[in-house]
Amino acid sequence: MTAILQLNQLSLAYGKQPVITKLSLSVDAGDWLAVLGRSGCGKSTLLKAIAKLNHGAIQHGQIHCHAKTAYMAQQDALLPWLSVVQNVQLASRLQHNANSKTLAQAHKLLHNVGLGEHAHKPPYELSGGQRQRVALARTLMQDAEIILMDEPFSAVDAITRLDLQQLAAELLVDKSVILITHDPQEAIRLADSIYIMQNGGLSQPYKPEKPRPRFIAEQSQLLLQQQLLEVLSQ
Repeated sequence: MTAILQLNQLSLAYGKQPVITKLSLSVDAGDWLAVLGRSGCGKSTLLKAIAKLNHGAIQHGQIHCHAKTAYMAQQDALLPWLSVVQNVQLASRLQHNANSKTLAQAHKLLHNVGLGEHAHKPPYELSGGQRQRVALARTLMQDAEIILMDEPFSAVDAITRLDLQQLAAELLVDKSVILITHDPQEAIRLADSIYIMQNGGLSQPYKPEKPRPRFIAEQSQLLLQQQLLEVLSQ
């Protein structure tokens, strides 16, 4: 299978402080990858490098991206002066090509994430979980093949997080996804391959059993969670 994204000997630093060191990674079409690691280890920096959002960083190595990418951050970043459906259309509005077709598509995506009846509300009337659903719809609106997700569900409660994980698994089933997370359970539930980031590089991948999304309470998943936690604690 041809890789849709390749990182070759990627190094990145801010000033004299190295963050990523000679990191290589290959992502095939339809793969879901999760990157775990302690705070400050460079997970978000890696994702932003792929998204070309690392302004001011010194970068060496190569990033070969053969498809359109979309970036979903931890904060929903909804614009308060726009309605929910207008926020979903944000990329089209910024490119000055919003029209009746993009509006219909935005309404369809809001229906898919369970927020069809909230389309014309301002974002501040929504709960945190609902706002993240809008952010997911906005990400899908970009029709990208590679979805870069930077801890998108970390700011919501546990039940809402499970609901959003299930929704993402359903709506992004045909996408390639790189998920940054602090949560081994989330990584096990959603990813085909799990990497641990330490010392500026990535571990060998851990491969959860069974198709995603997985039931975390199964013995094999609990054992993998314990293994990941032991490595993270080192």
